[in-house]
Amino acid sequence: MSDRILTIDNLRLSFPIYQGEVKVLNGVSLHINRGEIVGVVGESGSGKSVTAMLAMRLIAQGSYSVNGGSLEVLGKNVLTASEAEMRQLRGSKVAMIFQEPMTALNPTRRIGKQMVDVIRQHQTLSSKQAKSQAIELLSDMQIAEPQSVLDRYPFELSGGMRQRVMIALAFSCEPDLLIADEPTTALDVTVQRQVLRLLEQKAIATGTAVLFISHDMAVVSQVCDRLYVMYAGAVIESGATDSVLTTPCHPYTVGLLACSPDGSEPRAELASIPGTVPNFARLPAGCAFRERCFAVGEACGITPELHAEGRANRQVACWYPQQEHIHD
Repeated sequence: MSDRILTIDNLRLSFPIYQGEVKVLNGVSLHINRGEIVGVVGESGSGKSVTAMLAMRLIAQGSYSVNGGSLEVLGKNVLTASEAEMRQLRGSKVAMIFQEPMTALNPTRRIGKQMVDVIRQHQTLSSKQAKSQAIELLSDMQIAEPQSVLDRYPFELSGGMRQRVMIALAFSCEPDLLIADEPTTALDVTVQRQVLRLLEQKAIATGTAVLFISHDMAVVSQVCDRLYVMYAGAVIESGATDSVLTTPCHPYTVGLLACSPDGSEPRAELASIPGTVPNFARLPAGCAFRERCFAVGEACGITPELHAEGRANRQVACWYPQQEHIHD
């Protein structure tokens, strides 16, 4: 347990609305150990980003209600920590790479000024020392002429360059945990591969644990050691990445993998999961996926618990797991 960086146990969170609440997280449980790169995948609206934002307590206070469970980062209870304690945790211990760097970087300030301010906020360095460190970090991201990049504004850089700057900023204080929220969504495939490789190399070199959020199975297959699949605010399957992707157990995971364009015939219609994500303000009784599931049965009227399935630390929340897909 001393190597446990992030621990989330049966976490339940809702946003209040007029005459009710939106139940966004419905019993999320996951953990990350030191040095691991762990993926969280699922459709938009599955609760991935809310989980990540809550881990750094970036959701506005008073706008949500925690209805159960716990969330600890480096042994500290994030849900009850003071704002002063969270400021000490953010940046120096936990950092985040956001989905769109153009909105995360200040468009009115040069890259160098933003990087130096972040570095000096968490380290006792002079402006000159912080600038030297910023140049070194950009060089680690394989950015040519890093001094020139420091003098530019974010809008003068390409999407791939801005994302590399964000990764450099995230690693500037060598955090114990890095949360990457779909960091390659806006990038083309070639740049995406480069950014993923740099992220993985830097994480391995520093021993940083990474929570990698994505909706793209192909992306997580390249960098993640373990994988959590989320649906309707809960983890419905988990295990080693290769195991989950090659032998999916939950019907939802099977459906996600079937939707991948890889291997599809040219001009052929792509597969899709029928139906839509349920209304979080009126979640159905029982399994939240049952109205879209090809394996639905009588037991699905009762909510399934996450339980061990097969070997290799596989877990699934399903009454009718796809046994024929599992290879021990």
